[in-house]
Amino acid sequence: MAFLLVQQIDEYFVYLIMSTYIIHPVGEQEKIVKAFLEALDISFEKGDEVALPPHVLEGIARGQADIAAGRTMSFDEFKSRMKSAR
Repeated sequence: MAFLLVQQIDEYFVYLIMSTYIIHPVGEQEKIVKAFLEALDISFEKGDEVALPPHVLEGIARGQADIAAGRTMSFDEFKSRMKSAR
């Protein structure tokens, strides 16, 4: 775990930078990992599936519909359009 100290106009702010680990225990490993985390008083949450927000799922569906309808472009074409838009 790391700490970040920031000075702002005679005030100091200390930010605790937390790490996130994604692990995939199977069978008996899950009980061991859970017991380990609880013994060290490490907060954790169990999630079998990552739930994406509705707006993200809608964006994915729109993108898939665009692909199915043939509304695509190459990466080179995309870069060219972005340069000309500046």
